[in-house]
Amino acid sequence: MQSLFDSELRLMEIVWENEPISAKEISMIAAQKFDWNKNTTYTVIKRLIEKKILRRDEPGFICSSIIKKGEVQKAETKTLIDKLFGGSKKAFFSAFADDTLSPEEVEVLKELIKKKG
Repeated sequence: MQSLFDSELRLMEIVWENEPISAKEISMIAAQKFDWNKNTTYTVIKRLIEKKILRRDEPGFICSSIIKKGEVQKAETKTLIDKLFGGSKKAFFSAFADDTLSPEEVEVLKELIKKKG
């Protein structure tokens, strides 16, 4: 999967929260949330369709995701880990575990790891 630009992720959040949704409705929400004009929204929609992340159905230019949010989250996380931590998940978790996790978050992560193993 190709990496998504911030604008594409923002638009996909609108889609994931409201799908199926018309391009017109996306444009109205993007104008309210991000102060985007209609042309900006439609340009981003077009790019997402070309990347095969978003599907357009007729009638009514109805948009639906082809790729689900969890898939994008996994891919973007892998890209981040590869880019900033040399692909090391251990280094990634260590960077956050030092002082950014609450004791409750640490316990939740421990439980997730136990379930994995």
